[in-house]
Amino acid sequence: MSKVNSAVIRKQKHKKRLKQAKGFVGGRRKLYTVANEARKKALEYQYRDRRNRKRDFRSLWITRINAAVREHGMKYCNFIAGIKVAGIELDRKTLAELAIKNPEAFAKVVEAAKAAL
Repeated sequence: MSKVNSAVIRKQKHKKRLKQAKGFVGGRRKLYTVANEARKKALEYQYRDRRNRKRDFRSLWITRINAAVREHGMKYCNFIAGIKVAGIELDRKTLAELAIKNPEAFAKVVEAAKAAL
């Protein structure tokens, strides 16, 4: 049997991994072993933070709704309970946008929630 030389494949793999580490600083960009570890870690953070972004935005929307509702003399928890009883099916993202961009319409939603309670 002939000897198999993996130099070409290894070179391609290293180039691919180093290309993925583009933008990193120092040895994290230039040295294969360090760059490969940094790349793996970056992919883990990327995966984790795609999920965390959803959590962060929901928290932001709740904060905005709470601030807007308190201007109308209500608490966030009572407001959410009120719109559920009133049958208003708006999600938190839409309610936050409404509170910022169209306060008059949001005031009507708050009044409907108050009336339902």
